[in-house]
Amino acid sequence: MKEIEAGRIAEVVGKLCQEANFELEDDVQEGLEKMFEEEESPAGKEVMRQILENSRIARTEKLPLCQDTGYLVVFAELGQDVHITGGGFEDAINEGVRNGYADGYLRKSILADPVRGGNTKDNTPAVIHLRLVPGDKLKLYIVPKGGGSENMSRIAMMKPADGVEGIKDFVVNGVREASGNPCPPIMVGVGIGGTFEMCAQLAKKALLRPVGSTHEDPFYDKLEKELLELVNRTGVGPAGLGGRCTAFAVHIETAPRHIASFPVAMNINCHSARHKYVEL
Repeated sequence: MKEIEAGRIAEVVGKLCQEANFELEDDVQEGLEKMFEEEESPAGKEVMRQILENSRIARTEKLPLCQDTGYLVVFAELGQDVHITGGGFEDAINEGVRNGYADGYLRKSILADPVRGGNTKDNTPAVIHLRLVPGDKLKLYIVPKGGGSENMSRIAMMKPADGVEGIKDFVVNGVREASGNPCPPIMVGVGIGGTFEMCAQLAKKALLRPVGSTHEDPFYDKLEKELLELVNRTGVGPAGLGGRCTAFAVHIETAPRHIASFPVAMNINCHSARHKYVEL
């Protein structure tokens, strides 16, 4: 049995909340640099130049990549041979968020009541997706999710007969309708299968895959490449001003589904596709 102190979890989460808001992961940075080279539209090229400059300033000056510092989402894999000591697991996560956002002077964006409002003033509570897995490790994916890109999410309970073409239409039309609202170039996460709520979670989880990675299933690898090409043909372009670089990645996650259901979900990350990972 491995013991992990709740205080250690809080410390790590607080640190990663800041790092995620200040520094893009290398795969995202390289994806944006590649798009800068590929963009042909003068307006799109200038937008990409400014995005890269913004990333440089945020990293060197330890400033937020965006004024929207996100709703903190945590994907956690907790080994069944791990024992959390000195406090509760979710309490530790939220303590980390509370301290990280305060110490990093990050904007607090969470309303305690969805209708009546009232800011919680510390960006808690986090959204926590927890899986119990074999082993003695705790894996944490820290994902600040901005409201602008999150608002462009979609889910459809499609007919099984809609098939691959239905998926393509759903994603491409969703990106086209979103236009410049999610601050393209974007990363698109697509969830296919499961149930209504599981499908949406799959779409968000898909955003954690490294840019440039390939799907382990050749069928979905091919579909990802086709979707990326179709999305970039929309001409939305950087900041919605037109161009060939609308998305730098389309990633798919799947799950078994009921014979009568065909849920498909789409979740979008803006160009500041923020996430950090740690294993304890």
